[in-house]
Formats: sequence, C-alpha cells, structure tokens
Amino acid sequence: MEVVLVYTSMTGNTEEIAHILKDKVEAFNLSVKKFHVEFDDIMALDLKNYDAILFGTYTWGDADLPFELEDFYEDLADEDLTGKVVGLFGSCDSYYEFYGAAIEKMAEQFRAIGAEVIDPLLKIELAPEPEDDEKIDQFVEEFVKQVNNTK
Repeated sequence: MEVVLVYTSMTGNTEEIAHILKDKVEAFNLSVKKFHVEFDDIMALDLKNYDAILFGTYTWGDADLPFELEDFYEDLADEDLTGKVVGLFGSCDSYYEFYGAAIEKMAEQFRAIGAEVIDPLLKIELAPEPEDDEKIDQFVEEFVKQVNNTK
C-alpha cells in the first residue's frame, strides 16, 4: 500500500507534523511519499494514483486557505477519490477565531469528491509538543486501520 503525504507549511510547524506522521505511518509497513505543494511536483490529479492520502495545511489569517493551496483546492473539485482514505492534519493557532479552518475546508472538499475522511481531523496548536503524542498516535492508528480495511 502506498500513501501520499501532501502538505504546505509556512513556519515549519505543519512540515514537522508531516515528518512525524510519515515516520509513524511507515512504522506500520506502509510506504509514504511526501510532497510539499509549493516546492514539489504534485497535483490534485496525482492523488488517485495512491492507495491513501495524508494532507496537511495551516490556516492563513482568520480562516483562509494558504495562497499556495488555492489552485490545488480548486483542481481537487474535478477529481473522483471515491473510497480513498484521507487523513487531514495541520498546525493551528488558537489566537484566531476559527481554529484550523483551512483543515476543515480541505476536509469538506475531499468529502465532496467521495473520499473517506478520518475523524477527528488532527489539529495541533502551533508546533507539535510531547503532550500531542497521544493525539498523533490515535490519528495514525485510525488512519492505518482505515487503510488496511480498504485492501
């Protein structure tokens, strides 16, 4: 089974979460290919070539998608990911009124094209800390369980 992990990160927090998730998912003997939306060659249409998807983002401003995700988000609407397991994650900031709004928006888009989105979404306050380990482990275990159920 091959998992694609796609993310964007401005401050490095979401990137750090992506690295942690990659290592933890690979520990379950799943192959993970990691792509940064802004710097690597990955498009929405590529997602169908993988067995499952991990997708991470931060929220820009009060409740916006990061600029570098806008085209990807729009292109995603044209895809059919029926039955694909998707785990969404990202760094959030409780300073803002809408906590992790971009993660929620991406989840809605994935659901609209038939993907099976893992609940709950993984939202980490700023950078991952040791107190987030249990939440991360639970997210990974649920993701892997769902992926294994689709074999």
